[in-house]
Amino acid sequence: MSLDNNTQAARVFWRLVQDFVANVKPWDPAIYYDVKPDERWDATLISQRVYGRRDEFMAVLAAAGVDSVDLPIEQRRIVLPTDPQLRQLKFQAGFESRQQYRNGNGPSWRVN
Repeated sequence: MSLDNNTQAARVFWRLVQDFVANVKPWDPAIYYDVKPDERWDATLISQRVYGRRDEFMAVLAAAGVDSVDLPIEQRRIVLPTDPQLRQLKFQAGFESRQQYRNGNGPSWRVN
């Protein structure tokens, strides 16, 4: 495994998701999700249930305010970006979590 060309992309993506969560209004499009007991230690399970794939665990952790996969996610309601919003945040950060959209050292798509 090699490092991404843009080594700050994941950090920027994390911050963008946290900013989204902090600034979303109740009437804005977003996903409101109640963390269940079986998901406390598994952000990939929340990702699967929300987005239909396990790749978005980093967005789940950022939205839950948890900075490590070794820490539990509090059982409460979290706010997540919709799939189109998530894609936009990834483009802004130059970050990609889905393997099919990655090459050896970062996203296979280009940021203009």
